[in-house]
Amino acid sequence: MATSNLINYLQAGEAADTSNRQTVETFLTSTTVATGDFIALDTGATGANKALFVVPTPAVAGRGNVVGVALAGVVGTASAPAQVKVVIAGYAPVAKVAAGTAQHASLTTSGTAGTAVTYATGTHTGTGPAAVALTAEAGGFAEVFVYGRFD
Repeated sequence: MATSNLINYLQAGEAADTSNRQTVETFLTSTTVATGDFIALDTGATGANKALFVVPTPAVAGRGNVVGVALAGVVGTASAPAQVKVVIAGYAPVAKVAAGTAQHASLTTSGTAGTAVTYATGTHTGTGPAAVALTAEAGGFAEVFVYGRFD
């Protein structure tokens, strides 16, 4: 994890990955990850691999270990882990969200693996919002801005 966002180039119309509009890190996974999945640390891994391996967010509402959104789908196995690029902060062009998610909604994990729902204070205990919807849900997806949780 060697991403640096010390330089800020702010020019309208530039690509999402220009400077710090988007921070992407590469993790490993030993499972299937789909494009747009919200991603969590794999707390079932051993030792320091808990910080190296990721999984789609578990189907447990309010789980607080979200690290970002997968940029592309991959299939990994225990014997052949796959590299998965994850937006850990900033703009994610495609993210799985629940039906009816409104633009500007704060998002957190849901009861559906890899999918976010609108954050509700008091309902989602033990976690805070992980992202904000930049567009309304369409076909199960939205553009989102991922809140950076670590550097």
